[in-house]
Amino acid sequence: MSVSHMHIFDYIFENPLYLLRLCSEITVLFFLIYSAMYYLRGTRGAYSLAGLLIALIMLTFLADFLEFEVIKWLLNGLWTIFSVALIVIFQPELRRAFAQLGSRSFMKKMRKKETIDEVVTAVINLSNQRTGALIVFERAIGMKAIINSGIALESRLNHFLIEAMFHTKSPLHDGGVIIRGNTIVAAHCIFPLTHESELQRTLGTRHRAAIGITEETDAVAVVVSEESGMISLACRGRLKRNVSPDVLSRYLNALLISGENDSLAGVFAPQPKDEDDDTGFSEEPIEL
Repeated sequence: MSVSHMHIFDYIFENPLYLLRLCSEITVLFFLIYSAMYYLRGTRGAYSLAGLLIALIMLTFLADFLEFEVIKWLLNGLWTIFSVALIVIFQPELRRAFAQLGSRSFMKKMRKKETIDEVVTAVINLSNQRTGALIVFERAIGMKAIINSGIALESRLNHFLIEAMFHTKSPLHDGGVIIRGNTIVAAHCIFPLTHESELQRTLGTRHRAAIGITEETDAVAVVVSEESGMISLACRGRLKRNVSPDVLSRYLNALLISGENDSLAGVFAPQPKDEDDDTGFSEEPIEL
């Protein structure tokens, strides 16, 4: 070992603050390298990166220890090239990482809006065709038992898929679908019915199931009547019937994105009402 190396080690051990800073830097580098390797695990370039990185580190230490100046100069240039090569080799993985980073807040909200738009489009088409449907949005309280009672799908949500599932000749027509985020997790699900005796006499099975599931969980349910094509919305055991598509979209945005009043009594500020307007949620008992 050369004299210069001995002086370096003496300086390190004689200065505890410098030693602490050096250990901190090594820890940060180790964490960054470990995080990168953990994120890239299973990708085609992960093992190539690990092998190349280990080889460069070993060559750098060896050239520095043996004082091979030419090799050290070449390796310094290789580290610069290696940094640029990483961007090229792992471009798909880096793009995915930045996409996930950006989706934490704004993109997550945008996906929820897209989900609501797709559901409202499907509901409009089903209503025009007078095709019965029951669509349930899962929120904080899980519905694992109900999901297990249906057909697991884990399918990306779009209005064509929802309309196809509720087509009268579809084997998934009966029951309802459960949506979690922007995914249809299950179809052909059987939901508990409300036990309110008055509602049992005046409402159909889908509407009673919508009220029943919202009584037991914090879910939001949308119902399309097979007889009239009427759109209804249920939350916290309460049902609002004859909801227009625009109002449905507003309520779903408020309940699923804004997290407003779940009772649906004050989702929106009071607005002037016409005599024929039937969009407000009253604190009075449900009038059927």
